[in-house]
Amino acid sequence: MTLPNFTNANNMLSLLRSVAVLGILGIGMLIVVLGRGVDLSMVAMMTISVAWSLQLVNTGAGLGTALTYGLLFALVMSLVCGLLIAYAEIPPLFATLAMATFVYGFGRAYLITGTDVVYMSNDIGWIKFLGQGYFLGVPMPILVALMVAAVVWLFLKFTKPGRFIFAVGDNAAASRITGIPLRPTLVMQYVMSGGIAFIAGLITATSVAAMNTRIVNSNMIYDVILVVVLGGVGLSGGRGNVRNVIVGTLLIGVLMNGMTIMDIQFTVQNVIKSLILLLAIVADSILNPRDEQTGQQGDI
Repeated sequence: MTLPNFTNANNMLSLLRSVAVLGILGIGMLIVVLGRGVDLSMVAMMTISVAWSLQLVNTGAGLGTALTYGLLFALVMSLVCGLLIAYAEIPPLFATLAMATFVYGFGRAYLITGTDVVYMSNDIGWIKFLGQGYFLGVPMPILVALMVAAVVWLFLKFTKPGRFIFAVGDNAAASRITGIPLRPTLVMQYVMSGGIAFIAGLITATSVAAMNTRIVNSNMIYDVILVVVLGGVGLSGGRGNVRNVIVGTLLIGVLMNGMTIMDIQFTVQNVIKSLILLLAIVADSILNPRDEQTGQQGDI
């Protein structure tokens, strides 16, 4: 906070805009972690589905058709992942890691060929307003992130499926006994995560007028996990809410913005963030000790 120009209004808006996508992905990760899972495929889903949509537009498809295909791809891949976890009982860590690799490989081989970066057409239409527009002086990525947070908060707090997620994460065996549809709830979590990842991808692509598929090989997914853990969401499931993700996103935003202003090298920034993630996981294991049932999940 003592850094020059740190509390400047423009810098604050720039900070929030820079972490808006991270916050949206964090909301998707929250839904999965609440149910004792983890989704390492989010960045791959986000990147390939939106890159394919952009490429479809560039080859003459209508914007609505392209977005529908991209969204359906993300939802179907997430559905398959959820089915593997819920019905084949593959641990989420391995299922989502394998799905991330499959989505990236399949997308590069059959959907997006010949390039790492898919550029957005200049005449793509209204969709670019999501990443480049302003409403009452506030960048649209920030407003979209807030809208996603509000919708998920309402879903978790006031709907029966939302409460089922907390119950499954708190005690899966008890949830099954009380009549909660355990497996469909698990599948629903991953489908929702995939849909939210697609929204995050739209913001990413429209902000810079392109989608770089090399993001999949970056450390972005670990930043998403850091947002969730640092915000105070319990990795053992059933503990946490949207407020925790917002706090975690703001903390990461302040950290990254401060390190950038201090001109800390990117590799050193990654070391610092990895140490913080490790300490946050250790703190979570102390504050939210695993019970026997959680220890058997093997998902985180």
